[in-house]
Amino acid sequence: MKLLIVEDEPALRTSLVEYLRQDGYVVEAADSYAQAHEKIKLYQYDCVLLDLTLPDGNGLDVVRTLQADRSPAGVLIISARGAIDDKVLGLELGADDYLAKPFHLSELSARLKAIIRRRQFQGQRQLLFQELTVFPDQSRVLVNEEPVTLTRKEFDLLLYLLSHPGRVLTKESIAEHVWGDAADAADSFDFLYTHLKNLRRKLQDKGAGDYIRSVYGVGYKFSTE
Repeated sequence: MKLLIVEDEPALRTSLVEYLRQDGYVVEAADSYAQAHEKIKLYQYDCVLLDLTLPDGNGLDVVRTLQADRSPAGVLIISARGAIDDKVLGLELGADDYLAKPFHLSELSARLKAIIRRRQFQGQRQLLFQELTVFPDQSRVLVNEEPVTLTRKEFDLLLYLLSHPGRVLTKESIAEHVWGDAADAADSFDFLYTHLKNLRRKLQDKGAGDYIRSVYGVGYKFSTE
């Protein structure tokens, strides 16, 4: 799962980035409206954590841009502004939830998981496909009720492909979504091929079908046929 944190307070931004990365997310950050606007125009996120008070603009305009672009990203507003009008307006514009500062990081994590689960998986705590059972919140995979040991990146790849069944995803989009900014510095996508090969092998060794298909010259898809 890939997150964008839009927060101009350095200490809080750093704390959020470190905590959520430890929680298994790919995390990018922006400290201004301009930087946030550029990132949401260039990249796709599963959820945006958004402060309303930014040095060069209003965080609500980020919500407006996401809605205008029909972005699938969830939005969690994190703000010290306690005015009920700000909260109501943010939710009316399309934000999923509002968390007032100060807050506990564990509550932030729980709300994030709820938003992503609601947005991407229709609220389901587990995903079922043929002999596969995937628990997004637990980073756990079963094949025919038997656990499969995956690395974090292998699990993220499976979840990303599984959340776009039948859709061809480019190598660039997969790498950028799972590795974030680090993918931009890569000279090739050989690392992606290696991770996907290992993922397919582990699933098939447990008896799963070969659902991850290569689409020549483009990327990969999770086949539902």
